Amino acid sequence: MSVTLIAKIKAKQGSEKELETAFRDMIKKVRAAEPGCLAYVLHKSNQDPALFVWYETYADQAAFDAHRKTDHMKEMGARIANLLAEKPQIELLTELDRK
Repeated sequence: MSVTLIAKIKAKQGSEKELETAFRDMIKKVRAAEPGCLAYVLHKSNQDPALFVWYETYADQAAFDAHRKTDHMKEMGARIANLLAEKPQIELLTELDRK
């Protein structure tokens, strides 16, 4: 079954655009290089322009684990470390059933 991640990431004040740019660059890399990633969707809060929410779905645990080990994921961590207001809130979900 698929694995889904929901991540809430808040930018430091004044870093919103730079963080969004980094995220948009990451989207291109993931979509080009990770066939096991079924959805990689970025949202921005309507109430808080500094809050970004990711919705990611991977074919299985192996695809999710592979994503976490990619060079582009490691680069992203370093790129955004100083742009965050707080530690990201991460929730992992395992699909139980699908029609």
